[in-house]
Amino acid sequence: MDFRLKVFYTVANRLSFTKAATELFITQPAISKHIQELEEQYKIKLFERNGSKISLTDAGEVLLKHSKNIFEIYREIDFDMSSLINERTGLLRVGASTTISQYIIPPLLARFHKKMENIKVNLLNGNTEQIESALLNKEIEIGIVEGQSKNKSIKYTQFLKDELVLVCKSSHSLLNKDECTPEDLKKMNFLIREQGSGTLEVIEHALKSLELKFSDLNIEMQLGSTESIKSYLLNSDCVAFMSIHAIEKELKNDELTILDVKNLSLERYFYIINLQGKNDSLSNLFIKIISSYYNLEL
Repeated sequence: MDFRLKVFYTVANRLSFTKAATELFITQPAISKHIQELEEQYKIKLFERNGSKISLTDAGEVLLKHSKNIFEIYREIDFDMSSLINERTGLLRVGASTTISQYIIPPLLARFHKKMENIKVNLLNGNTEQIESALLNKEIEIGIVEGQSKNKSIKYTQFLKDELVLVCKSSHSLLNKDECTPEDLKKMNFLIREQGSGTLEVIEHALKSLELKFSDLNIEMQLGSTESIKSYLLNSDCVAFMSIHAIEKELKNDELTILDVKNLSLERYFYIINLQGKNDSLSNLFIKIISSYYNLEL
């Protein structure tokens, strides 16, 4: 029964018998047999089949919800029982928004693995909106995000302070100015992140203090990653607001430069997120170890 549920869970997430077979290292006919046996047991269809495409039925949605809860309990049992004999093992699914996954979390994961080499960590990368959605859907146990808005179903814990700065290439003509004014910002060409990005949300909130809106700025292009924005900046006369953590190398190599903006402060925190009322030993251990990297007490 447990393995049939695992087969169902994999097919439901992949919406593909072929991909599920590859992931579980069994044949596609075996996948079909397990699903058929579940459907016979519950006397109801779990998937709608339309040619090569499949989708979950209402019954399939219900079973998927319960399967997530069951496998979450199994994951916690495995970790807690192994801890009793000082052999901590298990799986932790972590989500991190783009800036964090690229520039903050890699050394943290390396530190965690060094201390807990028998615990497997899967990292999901996406923007803040996507990571919060993954947490609510129980696709991850813990996340680290940026952003201003708060979802009432999620617990937010301040983790690490960050600062967003306005940057341009080091040969930019704007470098002749000691300080940029709100009127100067209206004349610049900006690069911004995609909707759903926590960085975009923080910038929009901060611009209100200057009585500016995004619609007041000239947006030359919207790009989906910090790295693509940096590369574009180096080959254009555009500017962009970016995390100070993301441009350390470029500042050191004198490729990008910070522009001061009068009366604009863009300090924020990265947040550790987990579900309200949800408390498990493995997630707590992960938080403790990564916090010690920055000598934080959370």
